[in-house]
Amino acid sequence: MKDVNTFHVCATCINFLAVKNENGMRYFCERLGYETKPNYKFNCWEPKDHVKRLIEKRKGDGDEQLS
Repeated sequence: MKDVNTFHVCATCINFLAVKNENGMRYFCERLGYETKPNYKFNCWEPKDHVKRLIEKRKGDGDEQLS
């Protein structure tokens, strides 16, 4: 599904955690328990609520264009 692939990255997952320290930003997956990057992709991805709404909205916009 194209719209899901647009959003499917760690930064949009409910398990993504960004921590700022004296050396800059570090990013972690709370579920997997290790450091990640915002643009990484894993199969365990669970989108945040606002991302789910955007995906649904885009699906709806596509349906309207087909009519």
